[in-house]
Amino acid sequence: MMEMSELSFNENARVVVALALLSGVTIVHPNVDIHITRVCGVLAPAFSSHITRYPRSNSSTTEKAENHIIKWLRVVLYAILAISGQTSALLLSRLYYQKGGTSNWVESLTQVIGFPVLLPYYLFHCSTTAPSDGGAVVKPRLLLLVFTYMYIGLLMAVNSFLYSIGFEYLPVSIVSLVSASQLAFNALFSYFLNSQKFTPFIINSLLLLTISSVLTVSSNTTAEKLYGTSNGNYALGFICTFSATATYGLMLASEQLVFRKVFDDRQSIKLVMDLTIYPSFVASIVALIGLFVSGDYKLLIPEMDAFELGKASYVITLVSTAVCWQVSIFAGLGLVSELSALFANCIFAVGLPVNMIAAIIVFKDEMDSAKGISMVLAVWGIISYAYQQYLDDCNDETQVSEV
Repeated sequence: MMEMSELSFNENARVVVALALLSGVTIVHPNVDIHITRVCGVLAPAFSSHITRYPRSNSSTTEKAENHIIKWLRVVLYAILAISGQTSALLLSRLYYQKGGTSNWVESLTQVIGFPVLLPYYLFHCSTTAPSDGGAVVKPRLLLLVFTYMYIGLLMAVNSFLYSIGFEYLPVSIVSLVSASQLAFNALFSYFLNSQKFTPFIINSLLLLTISSVLTVSSNTTAEKLYGTSNGNYALGFICTFSATATYGLMLASEQLVFRKVFDDRQSIKLVMDLTIYPSFVASIVALIGLFVSGDYKLLIPEMDAFELGKASYVITLVSTAVCWQVSIFAGLGLVSELSALFANCIFAVGLPVNMIAAIIVFKDEMDSAKGISMVLAVWGIISYAYQQYLDDCNDETQVSEV
């Protein structure tokens, strides 16, 4: 057996390798099969039995481990941003209505118009990131990208307007509990769009979340309703919030489909920002059109003057709401890109207890036994869903290691 630590395929080396093969000598080298055709031409298949590949160094294994750690560090960061952004945005949205805000279109606009805060980093990232070499990456067609961004943007606009009605007529704690049902809608839409499988853990989660939502709406008495909210407006708020969760579940499942089919499972900060900024721009245009068509733009100055916390606080509240929603949207897309729409939904749902506790502290929302049971069922359903994600992740890692 002839061991070769390095092969330099100049003319002399080619002769040596060819003679060694013809003499029946086995060559041990990790990359010799790559160059054997260059050495022996059409006779290479006949010499393949003489080539033994010894295992490569552990550098590739170490690199995979490091990439795995970095990936989960990104996931943790996205999760923290998603929960903190969502909680802050919910509280600020409720504050807007509680202190004198009246326009659903203004609130809807604040949920989607915060994308300019991402532009400085987006431009910096694009200017400093070198383009991929080799030409292996095929960019999607412009028309397909335009359709994708418009579709996601319209879903965002509808979702934000429905949520704005829910924020106007429902306490934050109720909005949070009803929003937990978005996991069920995400599972339904992912089943059709992303071939999501219904396992016993997922079915258990869907049943628990459904019971939680039904218990939430059926157990609330008149005392739980916001001051001045009629039974009709309360029902409208619940229906719109429930519809918003369905829209959001469809939006996350669609975004996962976009990453798989349009972006070919590529993952990068730029793609996440692309799918944040452009649809948000489309949704902002839709919200602005609604603001002017409805005539709500005429109420901005009177609304600012009548805001209980003052004009400056009015502006700060709207700007802060826009920033918090954008952070939440960006982090959610990051989670979809790294893992799946299912996992992103689980993370948002994990924020349910945080939202409820924050609402109790800030707005003095009531916490009765029925609401407590509903929250426990929702958290139980979320844990069941998250455990299925854990099993799927372990299964994927096992398959990769076997390969």
